[in-house]
Amino acid sequence: MATFSAVQAQHIREAIEEYDRRGRDDFLGVYGFGPSEEHLLIHDGRSYDSMAILGVAHRYATGRLASPAEFHDGMSGVVALLRRRGFEVTEPAVATPVQRTAPVARATRRPAASRAAGTRTAAPRRAPAASDRPVTTCPTCFMVLPATGICDQCG
Repeated sequence: MATFSAVQAQHIREAIEEYDRRGRDDFLGVYGFGPSEEHLLIHDGRSYDSMAILGVAHRYATGRLASPAEFHDGMSGVVALLRRRGFEVTEPAVATPVQRTAPVARATRRPAASRAAGTRTAAPRRAPAASDRPVTTCPTCFMVLPATGICDQCG
């Protein structure tokens, strides 16, 4: 298990220099790290794979590479240590919650004759009027309910 207390800012800068010399793909391949898309170390306007940089910085500090499996705190530990050493690390983008909408009524089937003929008829599209009321649908089959409120399909 790797301890990162020996890793100082100079070791991180040395790892960044090696990353720049080798290029991203070679650097990650040589040391066995995967790409980091969410938490990137930012240094001099360039972005770096933060876990890989810290693992190699551990090698510069102790002589032994810290493998990806040795990061017991995961990315939160990596980010915290890099920030304590004065480096900027990006945060992952926060996903916006998906807003649920009312179920959409299923389209009615075309008559068998037009299906067999392979013709498609498209209904003309119109912009919804401000006076349109929300459509009531059957909770079982999601078909639009008639004015009676009783589904023609489900009863």
